Amino acid sequence: MRILLVETDHNVKQGLVAVLKAASMVVDAVDTGEEALEYCRLCDFDMVLLAARLPDMEGYDVVRRLRAARLATPVLMLSESAAPQAKIKGFAAGADDVIAKPFDTQELVARIQAVVRRAKGFAQPNLTVGELTLNLGSREATVAGTPVHLTGKEYAILELLVLRKGMVLTKEAFLNHLYGGMDEPEVKIIDVFICKLRKKLAQAGADNLIGTVWGRGYMLRDPAAAAARAQPAMPSKVPALAQAA
Repeated sequence: MRILLVETDHNVKQGLVAVLKAASMVVDAVDTGEEALEYCRLCDFDMVLLAARLPDMEGYDVVRRLRAARLATPVLMLSESAAPQAKIKGFAAGADDVIAKPFDTQELVARIQAVVRRAKGFAQPNLTVGELTLNLGSREATVAGTPVHLTGKEYAILELLVLRKGMVLTKEAFLNHLYGGMDEPEVKIIDVFICKLRKKLAQAGADNLIGTVWGRGYMLRDPAAAAARAQPAMPSKVPALAQAA
């Protein structure tokens, strides 16, 4: 999961980066609203964690401008006040959730996961595609209840595929998600990760979940969507012809 943190206070920012990375999230951190808007235009984030008070504009204005630009990236605002009016203002601007400072870090991580799940169309606590289930909290994968033992990088790739199910992801997108632009290895390492991931899923009974789109990248197939497309079309009703008198 990739998070954009927008926070001016250096100590708060350092603490939040440590908390999010401990929860196995890739974090980009910026100080101003303008930087946040530029990053959101250029990169694909799962969540924006946004302080309400910034040096160049209010966080509420950042959300309004994101929504005006039709960027639907989920936003969790860090409010300076626990008053209901602060939450109402955040929701009215287009934020998906608001949490007041100071907050419990475990609650913050749980809220981030909940907002991302809802934004990606997963109503349940876990992410489920066909018989594959991911637990965001424990970072565990199962297929029809059978545990699939994954490395950290393999899980991160699978999580990204599930969160973007039906979308083609380039190898560069995987590298950026895994390493955040820091010390990235050769792009061919993604092929190695995908090969190992496919083998482990197949051994657990989930074969052919990850598809290759030649010349573009990889995507997670949604078995439910594929089954729906395979259903024969229902014959249309033909009105009976009126009989001649």
